[in-house]
Amino acid sequence: MNTFFDVIVVGGSYSGLAAAMALGRALKTVLVIDSGLPCNRQTPHSHNFLTQDGSTPKEITANAKKQVRQYDTVAFLDDIATKGNKVQNGFEILTASGRTFFGVKLIFATGIRDILPDIEGLSACWGISALHCPYCHGYEVRNERTGIIGNGEQAFELARLISNWTEDLTLFTNGISTLTSQQELELQHHRIRIVKKEIEYLDHSSGFVQNIVFKDQSKEPVKAIYLRPPFEQHSDIPEMMGCELTEDRYLKIDAFQETTVPGVYAVGDNASRLRTVANAVSMGTAAGIIVSRKMIFEQF
Repeated sequence: MNTFFDVIVVGGSYSGLAAAMALGRALKTVLVIDSGLPCNRQTPHSHNFLTQDGSTPKEITANAKKQVRQYDTVAFLDDIATKGNKVQNGFEILTASGRTFFGVKLIFATGIRDILPDIEGLSACWGISALHCPYCHGYEVRNERTGIIGNGEQAFELARLISNWTEDLTLFTNGISTLTSQQELELQHHRIRIVKKEIEYLDHSSGFVQNIVFKDQSKEPVKAIYLRPPFEQHSDIPEMMGCELTEDRYLKIDAFQETTVPGVYAVGDNASRLRTVANAVSMGTAAGIIVSRKMIFEQF
């Protein structure tokens, strides 16, 4: 494999593959470095993505890779990027296997990592019946007995949103409520129950939640749970290279998806709070076009 490329794409899920396709079609040499562990690998089906509604993430990724591989200037490496440096006329990326690659431009499609509450069974249910996005999964659990795990302002806003998909909704604060009295009154007015007990574990079957079990051993049956956990950047390389983060901990990008380090771009979940497959593909395609166009004009 060559070690010099026009563009190195770190991360080979939806946004990275979309960027690689656009770059390949622009005749640019591209290296996609990916570990093969997308954040939605537990999710049974992907939704709200035109032409792919109901497909599994694995099916979408396999089809995408098959199509991108048709462009012979795009190469794939099953590895983990561990370090990045600015060098003369571009950037170098070092990998876990000890290899070094050079790219004139760099695109990070590295995603984010959710930091789940320490509740037994939650990680096994995450992406299956414990959900982050009603637009991705709400239709499939519409009108079901649904819970929200959260507290304070964020939980109040999430409860307002999820009430669109079900009238059987309970907010579980997992301990003392930090809702305001006015927020509690509004939730009760809309027949949204509030349970303030501490949670012990989720009773589930192969990731499909059945009951929330509390520390007093009482339980509440539910079919779906929503929560908005905090997150961290999946890769620390952009920060190590000097890329700034927003107040919400996303990579800061401009209207052309370039980070605060010239020549370094970010696409997908690491730079956008709109966390959908469709948005990741859109951002990746745009970045591929933007980066190739910039390189064409720089080389003219």
